[in-house]
Amino acid sequence: MTANTAPVLLDLAPLDAAHFARIEDKVAALMRTRESVVAMQGEALLPLEACIRSAVRPGSTALNIITGPYGETFGDWLRSCGAEVVTVTAPFSGAVMPEQVADALRARPEIDFVSLVHAEAATGNTNPVAEIGAVVREHGALLMLDAVASVGAEPLLTDEWGVDLCVIGGQKAMAGPAGVSAVSVSARAWDRIAANEQAPRRSYLSLLDWKERWIDGGRKALPHAPAQLEMLALEQAVDRIEAAGLDTVIARHRAAAAATRAGVRALGALSPYVVRDVDAAPAATTLRASDGLDAREVVAAALAADPAVPLQAAGGALAAEMIRVNHYGTAADRAVVLDSLSALGAGLRALDGQPRPVGDVEDALKAAGAAWDAVIGG
Repeated sequence: MTANTAPVLLDLAPLDAAHFARIEDKVAALMRTRESVVAMQGEALLPLEACIRSAVRPGSTALNIITGPYGETFGDWLRSCGAEVVTVTAPFSGAVMPEQVADALRARPEIDFVSLVHAEAATGNTNPVAEIGAVVREHGALLMLDAVASVGAEPLLTDEWGVDLCVIGGQKAMAGPAGVSAVSVSARAWDRIAANEQAPRRSYLSLLDWKERWIDGGRKALPHAPAQLEMLALEQAVDRIEAAGLDTVIARHRAAAAATRAGVRALGALSPYVVRDVDAAPAATTLRASDGLDAREVVAAALAADPAVPLQAAGGALAAEMIRVNHYGTAADRAVVLDSLSALGAGLRALDGQPRPVGDVEDALKAAGAAWDAVIGG
């Protein structure tokens, strides 16, 4: 009979304010920002909603850019804050163009807040934030960026791009925890928040509470007990990226996307949902099922062939036509991509009445391997 030993995770020394601040500084370095960074004790929807409710005042006009489901959520929050919402959309098969944003801003010069998702893992597209940021900065509006699916998978230059409110989470490309997130806040965003009488106070959504009780005090005393395990896991995720080299981690994600797209094209019966390679997110690749195929059935058959591969059908109205291959974090790996393609090939062949011939799986794997090597080097 073995002794009952308490898990080491239950016996950690308390996470003090100095260590909490060091973790925030590491996150700031990853985000390429010198602005204030607050690590919030919840999933990334917490700081995303906090940003909107803190910076958007009743009677204002906001531009919401929609290239996937999270953009739709932001629009709902903006309207609930009393803002008039101007919407710019792009097909989920592509990205929004800076010219669309510039046109919207010229048409409505009173717009003072812009919300944008960098990369949508759910739809597999990514937006040109550098170019959009330049347009928004020239207009003078605040820019809020959801970088949850992009941080660690592609460049994120928060300050250089003029992002005023930038939110990240650790659970995707960083291969870290889901229960903690972070937001960077520019000086002019703090000014806007402080001037908003409707900004949350004495609330979990209050950025001002964090500023007054944490940042303004020199980060000497935490305003409440931290989510210790999640914070330590976030630190380890950032440390692991630094040890590997951010450029190396980004290259793995780019290679995974390129390999998946090349392999699927060779396989047939499926095609990349995002048409142009430049608009494809490195964190996840979405696939379109050909006519007569149900994406849910393809995923089920593929998972029956290999339950370990990171495949899923899309949700909502896209469930029957879109397949999502998640290759972020530790899944941004050559073997995982090849296994995913093998499982898709096996699943397609297993379906009765498959309406389009399936290419040779070995050819698909060769095409994927060549695409991977073109990014990483053989």
